[in-house]
Amino acid sequence: MKDLEQIVSYLDAELDVANTPDYPQAYNGLQLQNSGRVDRVYAAVDASLPVISKISEGLPHSLLLVHHGLFWQGVQPLVGAVYEKSKKAFNAELAIYSSHIPLDIHPKWGNNVQLAERLGLENQSAFFDWKGIQLGIKGDLNCSLHELLERLERSTHGKIQSICSDFEDLGKIGIITGGAGSELAEMHQQGVKTFITGEAPHWAAVQAQELGVNLLCAGHYATETFGVKVLGEALAAELQVDFEMIEAPTGF
Repeated sequence: MKDLEQIVSYLDAELDVANTPDYPQAYNGLQLQNSGRVDRVYAAVDASLPVISKISEGLPHSLLLVHHGLFWQGVQPLVGAVYEKSKKAFNAELAIYSSHIPLDIHPKWGNNVQLAERLGLENQSAFFDWKGIQLGIKGDLNCSLHELLERLERSTHGKIQSICSDFEDLGKIGIITGGAGSELAEMHQQGVKTFITGEAPHWAAVQAQELGVNLLCAGHYATETFGVKVLGEALAAELQVDFEMIEAPTGF
């Protein structure tokens, strides 16, 4: 299965793209085709110029799996960086496949479940209804807040921003990777005492103190590296081709 059309059909089905809601700019699925052949699989969080530039220096006829695709900024003129990465992708015969919410919530490859497994979350269940799907995972951990922070730091390879209202009681733990910090009030209403996400607005930190919720922000980028990596590894193994994760941290 090194034919691009077959690969796209497989990914669309496995990720349930047709039935998973998302933001309009996500455009889940194949965003850029090549001539139809895939000899190598790459993965990255973002379809950015640094990522595409690095891939374009390697072998042609590759597939790039990303979490944030080409169109998050909406319609843009093909000038500057947009022109450069488009040209490099075309010249390199690079196909680009994007999966946003479908990859966040996937029960095997999803960002949420991958982070939950790394933290050792027990009694896992889906929660937080969003447009008819469950966007997050909640569960329990038998450890201290200090140990949870250490596990989270090891898992995401970065510094954690935290507002901790209760060091003694983790309570129910909720995970929504990416930028879900603005949903803190809803977390509180659903009984989540410790909320792990990527980033949050300033007012969410104030709200965490007022509600008595432990808010742990591990970085938008850092919490969304898991899904594309494990999906890319699985796909490359199926295709019997090489795989490479292209890291391009944003610091956010």
